[in-house]
Amino acid sequence: MAFFDTVADLLTGALGPFGPIIAVGGIGIMIIAFAIILMMQDKNDPMARLNKVGREGTSNAAANSNKEKLRRASENQKLAKYKSFLEPQNEEELSSIQMKLLKAGYQSKDAVRAFYLAQFSLGIIGLVLGVVYYLTALDPDTATTQQTLMFVLGPGAAGYFLPKYWITRRIEERKEEIINGFPDSLDMMLVCVEAGQSLDQAIVRVAGELRASYPSLAQEYEIVAHEMKAGKDKTTVMNDMAERCDVLDVSSFVTVMNQSAAFGTPISDALRVYSAEMRDKRVMRAEEAANKLPTKMTLATMMLTVPPLLIILVSPSVINITQMGQ
Repeated sequence: MAFFDTVADLLTGALGPFGPIIAVGGIGIMIIAFAIILMMQDKNDPMARLNKVGREGTSNAAANSNKEKLRRASENQKLAKYKSFLEPQNEEELSSIQMKLLKAGYQSKDAVRAFYLAQFSLGIIGLVLGVVYYLTALDPDTATTQQTLMFVLGPGAAGYFLPKYWITRRIEERKEEIINGFPDSLDMMLVCVEAGQSLDQAIVRVAGELRASYPSLAQEYEIVAHEMKAGKDKTTVMNDMAERCDVLDVSSFVTVMNQSAAFGTPISDALRVYSAEMRDKRVMRAEEAANKLPTKMTLATMMLTVPPLLIILVSPSVINITQMGQ
């Protein structure tokens, strides 16, 4: 802390009592200016020039079709210009954040850019709010260096890490929703398959039925149905679903389906056995939660009942002893 105090004294002596705040604000302005310069470097996008040439060389009917496609894609066009700034340059880091956003349910191609844009924007907003709070609520003359750093940089750091916290909470909530709705989806899928529908048709029907009660699981089934319609290999599609859900029950189900397809066994038999197992597992999870409840309530019960009980039992004796002493 001696180093920070020395720096604060130097800034105060050179710039006045608001020296540390001016220095922090200057650093923030430099970061924003540097970010704007990086964003402006992608102004001449080769894809934009290629689209322009293509539009000039097509006929009127084709031009109308291209305009409609460009109109649908115009919502994310601004983020696409700044992809070099809003996307990690490391391929491994980019794949990692893409998978994390897929697990959170964000399927858009621009999800990574929106995530980093939210981090950058909330960090700057938090920094500005921290500076405003420091100038209005605290006295810069009496504030210590620790208070300056805490109230100025603290909100900025909180705003920067808020999207990460949101994504983590979203992943956990989505997993819980998938775990709760997966046994019901298997039962409905078994009914559809035994009624004569194929696995593709059963997945489409189950996705429609689950949309109101378990939207996250319905979304995963819809992705599987669309990929199968597009001609993608079923094994790859199911493995991708297991990776996106990151739930043990779904991974086991995908393994059972792949083995059933590999060995040629009926899908209905595999679904019947596995759905019964999932129902039993759900009952066991409910019993486990019920058995944990008394243990969790023990501490609260002791804290809320034992002190009043002791007061009721001991207070008359204490009063009698004090009166006898007088």
